[in-house]
Formats: sequence, structure tokens, C-alpha cells
Amino acid sequence: MTDTNTASGGGTDSTTPDHPTAPDTAKDGPPRPARVRRDALTIALDNIVWALIVVFSLVTGALNAFFLTTANLQNILIQATSLGLLVLAVSFALLIGEIDLSVTGNLAFSGMVGALLIQHLHMPGLLAILCTIATGTVIGLVNGVFVALWKMHSLITTLAMGLFLQGAVLAVTKARTLVIDDGVFTWLGSATVGDWPVMPLALIAAYAVAAVVLTRTVWGRNLYATGGSPGAALVAGIAVNRVRLSAFAAAGTLGGLAGFLSSTYLGAVNVTTGSSLLLYAVAAPVIGGVSLTGGRGRVTGMLGGAVLLSVIQVGLQLVNLSAYDVQMIGGAMILVAIAVDTVRVRRTERG
Repeated sequence: MTDTNTASGGGTDSTTPDHPTAPDTAKDGPPRPARVRRDALTIALDNIVWALIVVFSLVTGALNAFFLTTANLQNILIQATSLGLLVLAVSFALLIGEIDLSVTGNLAFSGMVGALLIQHLHMPGLLAILCTIATGTVIGLVNGVFVALWKMHSLITTLAMGLFLQGAVLAVTKARTLVIDDGVFTWLGSATVGDWPVMPLALIAAYAVAAVVLTRTVWGRNLYATGGSPGAALVAGIAVNRVRLSAFAAAGTLGGLAGFLSSTYLGAVNVTTGSSLLLYAVAAPVIGGVSLTGGRGRVTGMLGGAVLLSVIQVGLQLVNLSAYDVQMIGGAMILVAIAVDTVRVRRTERG
């Protein structure tokens, strides 16, 4: 009970960005112009992702009219689904001041487990889906034990885990593609309502749940408190190691869910599944306002980052840029994300 009460009181005020304190006009008078400009710039930096989506869409639409069609919008939503789940997974780790670079390996490995269960054990599709997601959760728990309990560095640890998982997929599949022929398992990836795909609804549902969890539950506030100031969170009675462990478990679950969504859409799994998404999964939440130092980030920004990078991916393909240019632009996006985050953090520290 003490843990819950202290978490509720201590985590929200100093770490969550969603409720900035209004200036005391009775004492200090009207806000000064410099203060107003500072606040306006902070708001602009926090929401720049949505402005970039609009600008990039208009520019790409001018270069290729197909970009602004309904068919392409559906394609963008599908592309954003698996990436969006990985962005959410990375964001949970970033909120506590850590990082999870194993998410794409988790995606491929979890999807492979589901495919093998169907192919070799003839497991029912629904049970295979649950096992796929559970596999991701176990991977996240292992990461959490290494980082939270054994005090290993999250960047190196999760990078090694990701390499191990991708190597395991290669070793088991022998670079072959595992075809999934179970109708229940692949239903979500092919189902439509009218002409609209059903799969993006999973993305919307995941972000809706994440928004409620992060803003309306004690556990969510504990994530922000732990990332904002672990020492203060510990003094406030928050079980910091338990929060870190659970954050990695949640990230693993989302990675497993992304593995299911990717394999249900493709109807198959191979060693390259999701391998190109790590760059964007890390850049998207930072572009969307999640701080690399922990304790700060909004679900709307995470979603915006995922949508923006999906829009960029699809847009660059439509304007016929080479794969080399796409990779270069992806790297530039990460540099921009880090620069924007640095400015955000400095402005926050100055008050």
C-alpha cells in the first residue's frame, strides 16, 4: 500500500510531461514575452512530428500524386503497424532511461516460434498466437533480469540479445522461409472491412491501451518516476528494480506481438523479417518526444514518430530513390532526432 500511494504522489509532478504547471499570475503577474516564446518553442518541439508528417505528405504528394490516394494511405497504415508496435516497445525501455535493441530479433524469433508450432506440432492457430506473444514476453523478462537485477548495460546487453535471436532464426531456418498455412493465424493480416485492412486496428488498440496504462495507472507513473530520477523514486518507496524488470517484460510482449503481426501479414517468416526496422524503431520515439534520458514521453508522440517514418519509407520508394539513399536519410533522421531531444532536455533543465 505504501508503494502505491507514494508512487501516485511522487511520480506525476516531477517526471510526466503531460501536465505542466501554470504560472502563478497572482504572484508573478502576466507571463513575460520571453517566457511565452520559450513555452511556445517547447510545445513546437514536442509536437514537431505531426507538422513533419503534413509537410512531407504534401511534398511527396506533389512529386507523385499516388501518394495521397486511399490505396497508399492503407499501405502506410499497414507498414506502420509492425513498426508502431516496435516503437512502443522501445519507448517503454526509454521511459525508464534504458534502451532495448533486441526488438527486431524478438520479432523474428517470436514469429519463427509461431510458425514452427503450426508446421511441426500442428498447434491450433489461436494457441500458436498466444505462444508467439508469450515468447516475446520471456525474451523481455530475460533482458530485464540482465539489466535490472544483474546491472548489465542495456545497450550492449539488448544488442547482444538481438544478435543472438537473429542468429538463432538463421540457424533453425537454415535461411529458408517458413510458410504459415493456418487460416486463424493469418486471418488478421488478410482480413478487410470493405476495402480497409483490419490489421491497423491492432496498432490503434495497442496505443489506446498504452495511453491508459501510462497516464492512468500507478505502474505507468512509476515508469516516468523511475526514468526521471531513480534515486528519488527509490526514496519515494517505488520498487525501482521491479519497475525496470516489468518495463522490459512489457517491451518483450510488444516485440512478440509485432512478430505475430508481421508474420500474419506476410504469411511467412524468414531471417530477414523485421531486420530493417531497428533503425526506425529507435529513431521514431525520440522524434516523437520520448527522451533518451528517461522520464519523458507521450503516447501521441510515439505514434506520430511511427507514422512519420512509415510515411517517409513509403514516400521515398514512390519517388524512386535508391536503397542507398534511403539508408542515408534514415541515418540523418536519427541525427535530427538526437539533436531535437538534446534541445528539449536543455530547455527543460533551464526551466
